[in-house]
Amino acid sequence: MATKKEVVDLKPAKITDEQLKNIQEVVSNINRGQMELGSMEVKKHNLMHQINNIQEELRKLQTELEKEYGTVDINIQDGTINYDVEADKKD
Repeated sequence: MATKKEVVDLKPAKITDEQLKNIQEVVSNINRGQMELGSMEVKKHNLMHQINNIQEELRKLQTELEKEYGTVDINIQDGTINYDVEADKKD
């Protein structure tokens, strides 16, 4: 009767400490990058909301100017009013 020989598994049980350290560092860098990107997206969202509010403020100012002067075509550098908007569009 033949005896069974034990099969020895020669595959390593785990990666080296250096390989593990490298993988952990890369994964950590990915996670850090994703967190930073998320933070930027939140800042972007907040900034877009602020811009929207400022644009609404501009619309209100334009409405007031149009009521007072009949036009919103105003040079924002020196405050001069262009009342002849339609004539300028035809040229």
